[in-house]
Amino acid sequence: MLAAVYTGKKRIKLENIEMPKISKNEILLKVKTAAICGTDLRIYRSGHFKIKKGEKRILGHEFSGVIEKVGSNVSGYREGISVGVAPNIGCGKCRYCRMGLYHLCPDYEAFGISMDGAFAEYVKIPEMAIRQGNLILFDSDKVGYDELALAEPLSCCYNAYRSVKTKAGDLVLIIGAGPMGILHLLLQRLAGARGVIVADISDRRLKLLERYNVDLLVNSNKDNLYEAVMDFSDGMGMDVIITACPDPEVQQMSIKLAAKLGRINLFGGLPAENDDVKFNTNIIHYNGLVVTGTTGGSLFDYERSIDLISSRKIDVKSIISKKFYIKDFDIAFNYALSGEGLKTEIIFDN
Repeated sequence: MLAAVYTGKKRIKLENIEMPKISKNEILLKVKTAAICGTDLRIYRSGHFKIKKGEKRILGHEFSGVIEKVGSNVSGYREGISVGVAPNIGCGKCRYCRMGLYHLCPDYEAFGISMDGAFAEYVKIPEMAIRQGNLILFDSDKVGYDELALAEPLSCCYNAYRSVKTKAGDLVLIIGAGPMGILHLLLQRLAGARGVIVADISDRRLKLLERYNVDLLVNSNKDNLYEAVMDFSDGMGMDVIITACPDPEVQQMSIKLAAKLGRINLFGGLPAENDDVKFNTNIIHYNGLVVTGTTGGSLFDYERSIDLISSRKIDVKSIISKKFYIKDFDIAFNYALSGEGLKTEIIFDN
């Protein structure tokens, strides 16, 4: 089968390798669509602590497909059904797994990170993923595989949305106009936000958001974001702020942009070499702010994201910029690295 194999920093190439063999307790999935995530790009550039030096790994954790083969001991699934795959698998024994928060398990495994992922024609689904419910069925006659591959990034945004508890009438600021920023925007509008500002430092990125229902776009490299927020909110600040970019200065600024009783989600993780943020905690204290952080999403978040996509309440198709067949993986990956578009997807021949 064709697979894009990562062998170390700045090294990934398409290879023809052996198809995975499954045990009686496993499932073989035929991949239909796999999206390239910012995490894939970071692994390519900088590596990942779960991929040891000298190890090979097939990346890709945002994907959907069709069950090709079912192990004889597996029940509840059959060949030919369409599924989305939540990528994080917990140990099943720790306190976080007992809460159903497998993505917070300290010993988690993940497709495309600690085990082979979806930049390949076939993926092996291990027993623990089947037991924990990582495979979620959907009707491919009603919604496309290209759309369901984006349930995973949407689930991360849905997790953040739940943390800030957006209410009808809230004013919302999203800092970061990438694919995740757009998914945040779509969720916040669905929740009833009455006014949304999106800020970024790239005119090209902000231009892409002109087709969305954004009340104000701000290039914070050119314009004063604080002044723009205060003018927009009549001096009150924003009820909800989501920092969808890896910038410590943005996180530090966020508490100054929040209204009293505002809720802030620190969504974008920071690079290890630049992760020291100084907060004026008096502002948090006296203004009653709630500052949250979220990473990934639970199976609940993933399933709810599939529901939102399948019901057409969230249009993820709008963030898909280009699709490439697996044979053109090198072109696809370079396009994703360029940052020219939003979401890049790998599709597979029938």
